[in-house]
Amino acid sequence: MKNLFQRTIARETVATPPIWMMRQAGRYHSHYQALKKNYSFMNLCLHPELAAEVAMGPVLDFDFDAAILFSDILFPLKALGMPLDYTDTGPQLGFQLTAENILNLKPAAEAAHEMIFQKEAMQITRSRLSPEKGLIGFVGGPWTLFVYAMEGTHSGNLIQSKTHWPLWQQFAPLITDFLIENIKLQFQGGADVVMILDTAAGEVSPFLFQNHIQPYLKKMASAFPQQLGYYSKGTSESNFNEEFKTYPFAGQGFDHRHDLSHVLKNANGFTQGNFDQSLLFLPSADFKKVFSDYLQPLLQLSSAERKGWICGLGHGILPKTPEENVRSFIEIVRKNFK
Repeated sequence: MKNLFQRTIARETVATPPIWMMRQAGRYHSHYQALKKNYSFMNLCLHPELAAEVAMGPVLDFDFDAAILFSDILFPLKALGMPLDYTDTGPQLGFQLTAENILNLKPAAEAAHEMIFQKEAMQITRSRLSPEKGLIGFVGGPWTLFVYAMEGTHSGNLIQSKTHWPLWQQFAPLITDFLIENIKLQFQGGADVVMILDTAAGEVSPFLFQNHIQPYLKKMASAFPQQLGYYSKGTSESNFNEEFKTYPFAGQGFDHRHDLSHVLKNANGFTQGNFDQSLLFLPSADFKKVFSDYLQPLLQLSSAERKGWICGLGHGILPKTPEENVRSFIEIVRKNFK
């Protein structure tokens, strides 16, 4: 029998939407903070037992409806041969991608076994999860990983990324083939769905997105029909042309810039999102008011009109987010959608 999360990604009509927040296992959470006193971020990711422990923390504490693999989108770059470390300021890649050193990256088939730790982490997480809970895998989008390989970050003007399209055309087939192998491992680990998290996609024009990035998303979706979700930050309706809408994605995530009521009425797959994560920092009473106002248009929709909705945030939950408001978020949703 399907659980609530599985029924929702299959677009069955349910009364109460499942709740999952991106980065729900992370720095804001006291459970994660306790583990970080003894283990580095790299150790928490690379050791399957530890990764599963982190992933389970928020599910056991807040009763989210799904766990998500605890890992990082940059490990594929490490597997392909780019040195990777993490410091207090964030990820540090050992070199910038160039036309010369790209030739030294490993072939996708040779490097894929480097990601078995994610499969094992998901297997352990799945074994600990209640059957009532879903399990989510994820990879970074090809363009977002290219941006990190070029810039070391996905913020700023992205001048290096946007002025090296020939290098993108060389890198994109390699990383796409690698991600397909990576995703296979996550499904073998027990994922109900795997999300492509393309956090840098909103930094390019619709033309560049459609002509240079979309073809690789199509290849990934076609490799796993109705099994992948696609999330992009900062994109708008103009990014997604009619061709994109024909790709066999299981669903799509949207940030807080989108009107979710409108999205739901026009969705073909599941819809993930999209309360503004910054508003979780409001004082408790103010947060409850703002969040209740956000839910009102969604409450006006019938259960059938809301089908496929995974309730969550427009992007990842931020460090130092008050746990009290996370708890209230879940309570308010379940109280209002019975």
